[in-house]
Amino acid sequence: MTNLPALVSFTEAAAAGSFTVAAAKLDLTPAAVSKNVARLEQQLGVRLFNRCTRQLRLTAEG
Repeated sequence: MTNLPALVSFTEAAAAGSFTVAAAKLDLTPAAVSKNVARLEQQLGVRLFNRCTRQLRLTAEG
């Protein structure tokens, strides 16, 4: 079963296109949002975001 904080972190990051912006909205650190999303990806067995230094893009599964 997926956890709610991970789903909330994912949806905010997807909407904002940034872990930093999502973290500010959720009153978390960017690292916490990233870890939540990583846990969700591990639970689902798919990669949800393509990450690089300046961009965060959804994958087809995301």
